[in-house]
Amino acid sequence: MTPLQDATPKPPKYPADLEASMTLPKQRASPASSLASLPYRRSNPSLQKLFESTASLSGSRASSGSATPTASVVPTSVFSPGSRLNGTGTPNRLPPGVSDEYRNLIQRAFVPHVAVLADTETQELIRGKGLEGGLLQLLRPFGELVPGKVTIRDSVGASRSWGDFGVRFVGSNDGLGLPPSQAGRNPGLRVSTDGQRAGGRISSSSIRPRRVGGDVPLIEELVERHLQYSEFNAHDSMPGYFDQNDAPVQTESNSSPFYSLFLKRLLSGLPLVPHETFAHPVASVIAVSSKNPNPIEELRKLYSRQNDGDLQLPQWVENQYLRYYVLVHDEETGDIAKSNQTFDAMKRHFGLHCHLLRLKGQQCIPSDDDSVRLPTCEWISASEELAEIQKRETADDITDPTPYLPDSDITAIRTFVRELVAQSVVPHMERHVSQWNEQVLARRRGISGRFMSISKRWTPFGGNRNSSVSSSSSNYDSHAGFYQASSPESLMRKLADYSFMLRDFKLALSTYDILRTDFNNDKAWRHYAGAAEMAALSALLTTAPLSSKTRTENVDTWIEAASYNYMNRQQNTTPYYALRSLALSIELLRLRGSSAADAAARWGSRILDSNLVGPVAAALFTERVSACYAVRTGVGSLRLGSRRRKAALWSILAAESWFRLDKALQAEKCLDAALRLYNAHFDPADVVESLPFPQMQAFIDELRNEILGLRLANRGFEGSGEDGAEGVEQSLVVEEAETLDASPRAHRKSLIGAVAPPMDVGPLSPMLERSEERRDDQFE
Repeated sequence: MTPLQDATPKPPKYPADLEASMTLPKQRASPASSLASLPYRRSNPSLQKLFESTASLSGSRASSGSATPTASVVPTSVFSPGSRLNGTGTPNRLPPGVSDEYRNLIQRAFVPHVAVLADTETQELIRGKGLEGGLLQLLRPFGELVPGKVTIRDSVGASRSWGDFGVRFVGSNDGLGLPPSQAGRNPGLRVSTDGQRAGGRISSSSIRPRRVGGDVPLIEELVERHLQYSEFNAHDSMPGYFDQNDAPVQTESNSSPFYSLFLKRLLSGLPLVPHETFAHPVASVIAVSSKNPNPIEELRKLYSRQNDGDLQLPQWVENQYLRYYVLVHDEETGDIAKSNQTFDAMKRHFGLHCHLLRLKGQQCIPSDDDSVRLPTCEWISASEELAEIQKRETADDITDPTPYLPDSDITAIRTFVRELVAQSVVPHMERHVSQWNEQVLARRRGISGRFMSISKRWTPFGGNRNSSVSSSSSNYDSHAGFYQASSPESLMRKLADYSFMLRDFKLALSTYDILRTDFNNDKAWRHYAGAAEMAALSALLTTAPLSSKTRTENVDTWIEAASYNYMNRQQNTTPYYALRSLALSIELLRLRGSSAADAAARWGSRILDSNLVGPVAAALFTERVSACYAVRTGVGSLRLGSRRRKAALWSILAAESWFRLDKALQAEKCLDAALRLYNAHFDPADVVESLPFPQMQAFIDELRNEILGLRLANRGFEGSGEDGAEGVEQSLVVEEAETLDASPRAHRKSLIGAVAPPMDVGPLSPMLERSEERRDDQFE
């Protein structure tokens, strides 16, 4: 921005009605002004890597290639509905214009967890390569997506290959317990050990990285950081003249990258709790270096630490999980012949679940010929990402601190992860599913199992059903609040969770449904809520059609039971799990189309009414309610059953919420979506110049002008009292009002001729630009 000269002509006086529509708030505290002294942060390549997932202004995201292509819209009539979806859709038959991005995200979120434990020599070898986190930091990114396809057999013996299967590498005692902030109902009043709130905002200086998730305020703080980066760096991503045609155009099917980030962090770092076993380790990687003088004995010591030592997990966690032994060989200083002998001895002592991992010991730099950047870990907790953002903001070096590895190391690690998952973890889970299905679940499904369930409630064998304490026949410890790991209920819950992680949703659904009854009889309310939540998700993820009656009587009832018991049936309420159950149900119901979309919107409203989230997440879920209603496009030429007007209303409410949060770009995006929905409802053949109701048009015009003022204020273009600055501000107002105001006004360009050239305030929304071009063509 070049300073204005003294000879800059003052702007002319405009008519009163035009000045009234361009009123801006004066002396507004601009967040951009606080960054003026830190110009390197706005173009820091190190920070750009952290914010690249939400860097798109339009909200469109590049396709990962895993989304199911949607069929084109087939013309129908009222008398011939054709292929309309009335709540009986399947995940393989999506509504037009809807992507299965969130279904794939949910499937990738619930995956097996593998604990990592290594000796001192191995940790020193990895740290010497520039990874302070040791072996765990090295393996985490590679486990999120296993190379190649993984073939999984379901309960009936049918095999299916998945190309997006992965595992989570975690520490030996990660994820224990929920953050203390989950004890409260009001997100604004929670206090977390990760960061103290000051004036409704978490202090960045007190955030400590923890690999366990579940802290909703920290997730919202992370999304707020991404929103700030998008607002302050919008002008950096302006497309050039030759790139304007390549800029992505936002459509209804494009999801907000900030909502995707919120949902991903909500599912990252699942806590280790008694009422579900997703975070319980399925296997453990025990690594020892070839430099160790006695590697076999060291492996035994590490196993003892996990089995009955200082790393032993609580008694409600099954301790007899798979152990996978790894010998780490240093390619530069080690003796490969000796390592091979040690590896053969490992296989004789510990079986076939062993691997020889060959790595280079020296640190690799980016300028090396075979150097490869360590992949970014996608499924990290909010506290980890916030701590990394804070670290890079305060660092003097602006270069990307991500370490580089030799290409041979990358190949060796991917081969190791592939063998671990495909040859050990998945077969281990399949064997346990088959065993528990035959020995535990089959008995529970039979007549004798049902009789025992009834006897626990009505006969002296189980005591009175109204007893306040657990009976002698119940395995539930009401005082401690858990089942023992060897109890039939715990084994059935592991069977259901294993089936869910292996994507056998039919077996998982039947098991969760049986567990609901048992947990309800034992008054294990948190376990009951968890079984109801996963039963609803399993039913929505199955490929079978789901009728409106089944959805209303079963799925909606399970979602209601899960949210109610999570929030109201516990002394220490768990809003994190209530929010998770409702948020995931929204996205899976939305994929079913038609009447299921109305149910999804209703659960989105429940999140807002229950005060489960703060203001940032509330604006995001307001957008999702609009997206749910937008799925119902109607049928026939009259578009019967459409919810476009209701979707547009919620989109306007979202725009107003973003405006209150000083997020001008997000507010403008929601306002564009609302105008598109109104146009599609009132005049699908052409773009509506003005809405049919004057009050609606006046409200939208006022909101548009307020968003314009906020956008300029965020850029620091407020009046400072000097004539030159006022002239610049006035020219910006006229130029932006010309593009943003939807009502036609004559001879507008003639008013700008005598004004100084305006400064760049960032790209305008494509829809409003097209609207202005259309008005210009009509005028000329």
